[in-house]
Amino acid sequence: MTTKTWDAQLAYWLVRPLKNSWVNPNHLTTVRLVTGLAAAVALAVGDSIWANIGTMLFALSNFLDHTDGELARLSGKSSKWGHQYDLLSDAIIHILLFMGIGYGLRGSELGSWALLMGIVSGVSVACIFHLRNQMEQRLGKDATRQPNFAGFDIEDVLYLFPIVTLLNGLQPLLIAASIGAPTFAIWVIWQFLALPES
Repeated sequence: MTTKTWDAQLAYWLVRPLKNSWVNPNHLTTVRLVTGLAAAVALAVGDSIWANIGTMLFALSNFLDHTDGELARLSGKSSKWGHQYDLLSDAIIHILLFMGIGYGLRGSELGSWALLMGIVSGVSVACIFHLRNQMEQRLGKDATRQPNFAGFDIEDVLYLFPIVTLLNGLQPLLIAASIGAPTFAIWVIWQFLALPES
């Protein structure tokens, strides 16, 4: 059995009072989606203050991603639609977030390449999410679970995003993402194609 990550434990503690309330998991997914969209818009402004605000909103959105699932398990309000809505929100946020970074950096040395790099990064991340979901459907959640160490998942590195903007690191981040995300997407595609037929 895998121990819950720290952010999932905090999410559980925060949503526990909502267990028998009118609030359902889709409400929390919507809050997460709106927060993520606000992050993308803030990053698209292309100003360092707005970039800092955007990355803090993204970190909050990333945390809120745990709340809907925790509430669904606690309240017994899980649904196939809710799961799909959550996955769609993930894809939309990541595509628009990287596009926002690229648009915001169009005045940098990267010029118009920045937006293209943002699109490539965002679409690659969305592809990874989609294929990992397909793998989860075939193999089960445990078979596709990310490694976790001392209560942290590999995706928890996203909480460091505000530090990147504080250190003026958005440009190197976008360059790294435009190389790393497609490379990882190709690896996930290869894993997916290697799966046995169901």
